[in-house]
Parts: sequence; C-alpha cells; structure tokens
Amino acid sequence: MSSVHIFDERKTGTALQHSDDPARIAELLRAVGVRFEQWQAQQPVIAGASQDEVMAAYRGAIDRLVTEEGYQTVDVISLNASHPDKDALRRKFLSEHTHSEDEVRFFVAGRGLFSLHIDDRVYEVLCEKGDLISVPANTRHWFDMGSQPDFVAIRFFNNPEGWVAHYTGDDIAARCSRLD
Repeated sequence: MSSVHIFDERKTGTALQHSDDPARIAELLRAVGVRFEQWQAQQPVIAGASQDEVMAAYRGAIDRLVTEEGYQTVDVISLNASHPDKDALRRKFLSEHTHSEDEVRFFVAGRGLFSLHIDDRVYEVLCEKGDLISVPANTRHWFDMGSQPDFVAIRFFNNPEGWVAHYTGDDIAARCSRLD
C-alpha cells in the first residue's frame, strides 16, 4: 500500500506524520512541491509486456503529462532480482543526489521507496503499482529499489541524456529507512 512517512532530518526513527490514504499523500507532497497521482491502465498489462504495450496501456495519461510538462523522452525501465547490475544500481540510487530536471516515475508494477530531503524534513514515499511521483528539479533525494528489485516504471525526461545525478555527499540516506 502506498504511503508517506515524514521525519525530522535529525530524528529519522519516529515519524512526525504518516498516511496511506492516496488523497492525503498527494496533499502532503503537494505542500512541498511534489506531484503524486494514481493512474489506471486503459487496457490490461500482462507480465512480460513490451515497452510499447506498457506505454499503450497508459497512453492517455502519458500524453496528458507530456503536454502539461513538455517532456521530451518517455521510456520504460524494468528491473528484477536477476538483473546482473542490481547491487551496483541500488548503491548508485541510494546516495543522496539532485537532478537539474524533475525525476518523474510511474509504477506500472512493483514498488520503490523515494526519500525526499526537503528543508529539515525527510519524506519517505512508498510508491506502488499505479503511483506517479514527480520529484522537482534540484530536490535532494534518493531511491531504494530493494535488495531484490521487482518493478516496472515509466520514466519521463526533459533531458535526452536521461538520468543524470549530482551527488550531494551528505550521508543522510544511510541513516534512513530502506525498502527491505
């Protein structure tokens, strides 16, 4: 179940707020400039579907977001526990970083934990199937796909180069929760 936990950056063990209600999650995140939505497929998506099939199932929502935000590139990423680089990818995503553009992910299947470091708070957002999150450009954050990743996500980019991280050097991610 999708959820948000909000922590003081100095006391990451006890949440200041928590919700698993999608409307409340969207409200709490909107207050800090983060977009959170839930989408429904326009047609069934089966396990092993191709990138084209996944994108066709969500075509209306994809087109709406591309029109609203001007994204130049849309693709599908699929990672599972048998991926040969899963450990290296997890380490890369777990370090706090920023991007010069929004980081936008829609979870077609599986789940992942986005942690956003905004002002003196950490927002841990568990995204699952049907969730879209848009982390604004220059927002400090990290992502945990878990030790046994299993997700499919649609990614939106303004930068044709795709995912480009600028690491902060802050070790806060090591003091916070993990997906597993």
